[in-house]
Amino acid sequence: MDTIFIKTHQPGAHYAKPHFFVLSKGLNSGKPQNEPFTNSFVLVFQTEAQKEDIFWIAMSLWKSKFWIPFLRGSVIPFLSLYEFKKEFNPKATRLMREHELHHKNIQALKLLQEQEAHHAKNIHLINEIRNAILQRYRNK
Repeated sequence: MDTIFIKTHQPGAHYAKPHFFVLSKGLNSGKPQNEPFTNSFVLVFQTEAQKEDIFWIAMSLWKSKFWIPFLRGSVIPFLSLYEFKKEFNPKATRLMREHELHHKNIQALKLLQEQEAHHAKNIHLINEIRNAILQRYRNK
């Protein structure tokens, strides 16, 4: 696996190569996203495929609450760049060794995410219909 370039994101900075951002402050520290957070790290890659692979590793670590023990601070917890690099690089390298299994897991996670979005949309529609029916009673 190629080396991952990780640094603190500066607001207004633009990156030519494939990249994503990881939240560094708050209880959701470690959360990856394609849009920049105010307080975040940026991970820059050589290829889009490498970015996609590492993004899902970062998402899995965040969802499994991997970063909670590494948070510092009493009022607003934060994840230091040093701790993030120290823990993320070896973990990503270890998980990428099992490349085929990793791709199967990514496909499963994407499918689950799509299903979750579909069910959330259905629940929203059910609530709208319920509110429309209940509104009829209010207007009588």
